[in-house]
Amino acid sequence: MTIIDGLLAELEQEAATTRRVLERIPQEHLSWRPHPKSMSLGQLALHVALVPGLVAENAALDIASPNSFIQPEAATAAELVPALAESVAKAKRALGTYDDAKMTAIWRLQKDGRDVLAMPRVAFVRAIMLNHWYHHRGQLLVYLRLLNLSVPSVYGPTADENPFAA
Repeated sequence: MTIIDGLLAELEQEAATTRRVLERIPQEHLSWRPHPKSMSLGQLALHVALVPGLVAENAALDIASPNSFIQPEAATAAELVPALAESVAKAKRALGTYDDAKMTAIWRLQKDGRDVLAMPRVAFVRAIMLNHWYHHRGQLLVYLRLLNLSVPSVYGPTADENPFAA
């Protein structure tokens, strides 16, 4: 088993959970935001859908401008699940050919050719593709609760859904 095998298995498992969350995003609330400094629901949901593919396809990243991190907003709630499916497929294609040597090679985030962040690719995939993804998925769950919408089970029961109940 290679380093990437475990990460790809986790990606697959978490994609199914993320899909359940994205399926709950209502069209009528896409422009809603809990605070003026927060992303809208449509921006956050699309970001969650796109993270795996965007992160996995970046062998290295040079931040050209502060606008590099502007988040587009989903035009429709219906586009979110297909966007996630394509993103996960991109991530699998990009990472699936990596051997242990590529996974331990240094990944770099640069600004104007200067390293801002440098770490082994395995740490990058764990921290930015997976942990970052989970963080934003958790934010989506809070948005759903603040909108008084049903919150799906992620790792256990919620007030709305209990996968362990008979």
